[in-house]
Amino acid sequence: MSAATTMATIEDFQRLDIRTGVILAVEDFPRARTPAYRAKVDFGPEIGTKRSSIQATNYGKGELVGMRVVGVVNLPPRNIAGFLSEVLILGVPGEDGALALLTPSRPARAGGAVY
Repeated sequence: MSAATTMATIEDFQRLDIRTGVILAVEDFPRARTPAYRAKVDFGPEIGTKRSSIQATNYGKGELVGMRVVGVVNLPPRNIAGFLSEVLILGVPGEDGALALLTPSRPARAGGAVY
């Protein structure tokens, strides 16, 4: 993003449902064009378990299982190489340029809404 990016309103932000989740399972995703995993993420009792394609292959699968992450849960599902990705797990470029997943800095319950 650049400084010339269109400003969003608070109403734009409020339309996004961003929640904490816990990664329950991770599988290889060899059909994806860009290296990725298929993951199951628990977003608590209100949202439930959702599937996501995550380009977090710089993490080991065992490192991801149990990790608390932040994701957008109210975007339309996307078909990625025959896999229906239901949520967008958020990340940023790390200092080394590799993906750094967004995680709560303190323990947070699954399904907690970002505000």
